[in-house]
Amino acid sequence: MLSFHKAVEHDLAAVNSLIIENLHSDVGLVENIGHYIVGSGGKRLRPVVVLLSALANGYKGKQHIAVAAVIEFIHTATLLHDDVVDVSALRRGRETANQQWGNAPSVLVGDFLYSRAFQMLVAISNMEMMGVIADATNLISEGEVQQMDNAGNAEIDEAVYNQVIYRKTAKLFESGCAIGALLAEVDSQPMREYGAHLGLAFQIMDDVLDYQGDTDLMGKNVGDDLAEGKMTLPLIYARDNCDAESRALICQAIENKSSSNFEAICGLVQAAGGLDYSRQKALEHVVKAKQAIAGLEDSVYKTVLCDLADFSVTRSD
Repeated sequence: MLSFHKAVEHDLAAVNSLIIENLHSDVGLVENIGHYIVGSGGKRLRPVVVLLSALANGYKGKQHIAVAAVIEFIHTATLLHDDVVDVSALRRGRETANQQWGNAPSVLVGDFLYSRAFQMLVAISNMEMMGVIADATNLISEGEVQQMDNAGNAEIDEAVYNQVIYRKTAKLFESGCAIGALLAEVDSQPMREYGAHLGLAFQIMDDVLDYQGDTDLMGKNVGDDLAEGKMTLPLIYARDNCDAESRALICQAIENKSSSNFEAICGLVQAAGGLDYSRQKALEHVVKAKQAIAGLEDSVYKTVLCDLADFSVTRSD
């Protein structure tokens, strides 16, 4: 068990129970797909940051359990939709839901999870938190559309890349952390900053692993980003720091959405320093995440938040 799971073990168990309870539907296919994706593993990082944020800020109630479940439902809905858009076949070491049941059921069950999340939020009855989650889901959707629109565009630069990953990944981390602070009735800005930088570090490392990770460890195929025509940070840096012939090979792969030259491009990315540069950028976000919560009172939860930031760049899956 990872340290951040151990620190919130009992609360996380309560979150998991609430998730299972709220997957109930009279429509069998909804339950089947919902249980399949929710039960397929994953680190539960997003609900964990909600729990840690609340506890690190001194929260003594129970609403953080429900909010953590809401955040996980929203994340799971985005995974169902993402896998359809990206035509992904493997996630968390298993066939994706769209591979098992098809695109239409996956999209519709994703919609169910979104709506169930907001039903749970209404039950919590906190307008400020509802606003945070509503803004996050809207921005996440924009990020997904922006990423789809950028696919096949070999001229995407680092600024656009950062904008996309903030929207599609970091925003949900930021929102979960903010809600933990709001529950504790303290200034949410430090936790927002922590969550944003944690999410950015996490996504950058995800993109690094797509060029040097292990399919068995990651639970998804390496090279998917190239096959989907995504210009991620390792590739952006390599494109801008290699010779004309290598640049042409990279641009051709992105424009054709082809991973047929994946091994050669991996070598180019490594040789040009794209992986090292990306790791350094991720580490910079880790430093900023820790700095954001430096003012929190010392506690086991603050320590684990720092450990979690480190984990975002040291993980292998």
